[in-house]
Amino acid sequence: MLISIISIFLKILAVYFGLGILFGIYFLIKGATQIDPLMKNSKWIVRLLLFPGVVATWICLVPKLFKK
Repeated sequence: MLISIISIFLKILAVYFGLGILFGIYFLIKGATQIDPLMKNSKWIVRLLLFPGVVATWICLVPKLFKK
């Protein structure tokens, strides 16, 4: 019973971070400049440093990015 709960939790976590990685790639290439115009002139190392945070918090950034 406990093993199946842990297995389900790990699968959900894997999907969450998988979607976070996909969103993070899109966000750092195109989306970051829509939220913060100063990111247009930033170096790639700055975007690379932001990547783990974007992956972890992508669910909070999606509404900000696609809000019109």
